[in-house]
Amino acid sequence: MAEMLRVDKVSYSYLGKIPALVDFSVGFEEGQLYALIGANGTGKSTLLQLMAGLIHPSQGRVLFGDREVCESSLQDPGFLRLFRGAVAYLFQDPDVQLFCPTVLDELLFGPLQLGIPEAEARERAQAVMQLLALEGLQNRPSYMLSGGEKKKTALGSILTMNPDILLLDEPTNGLDPRTQHALIELITGLNQAGKTVVISTHDLALVEAIQPRVAVLSEEHRLERIGAADEILLDEELLLRVNLIYRPLSRSR
Repeated sequence: MAEMLRVDKVSYSYLGKIPALVDFSVGFEEGQLYALIGANGTGKSTLLQLMAGLIHPSQGRVLFGDREVCESSLQDPGFLRLFRGAVAYLFQDPDVQLFCPTVLDELLFGPLQLGIPEAEARERAQAVMQLLALEGLQNRPSYMLSGGEKKKTALGSILTMNPDILLLDEPTNGLDPRTQHALIELITGLNQAGKTVVISTHDLALVEAIQPRVAVLSEEHRLERIGAADEILLDEELLLRVNLIYRPLSRSR
């Protein structure tokens, strides 16, 4: 399958001196499901933000098809509209993403910015509210939503744009078990419908549930390994090395 996004020898540092990613290369194929896993602070969120064109590499390239995603290419109105319509990013904290007066306004904002006619945008919003069980909340402001409702509204705000690629940063973080299960079913359903889905997580139970292709990030901010979920999850030494599991020292008696 064709690669839709590629990170090519990318390094990124905060303030020019705090490394977040080092010489990182990975490709993402059309219609596939991926998980980026690693301990806290390994660069998972940074990688997703680079792929979304929200920040740009210190070194290396991010490619969307055969076009580099960079400051100059995103100044091209045609490419910007194409890229923003195809690639959508869900922030880990929904409060960062939500800024409109009501839930309905949040869902309408993206498609209207892409030039979708208002009638079609409203049809999309109604369909997404039904999908995410948000119908009774359409006139509610985000500050009156629960954490799970905020997360679903933030997800809905990108689904109404009907993107080809979904970049989801810790999508189940902070959710109760029932909402987590519903979101997992939604993620797998979107992938089965042909969407390319990339999630970041350190939740190995989520990885086991959705069985994605897995990229493992090390605490040195490098790509440690890439492989099938079962292969990665069965490699205890790998998971210990990257601080995703912990083996307590046995006490002598």
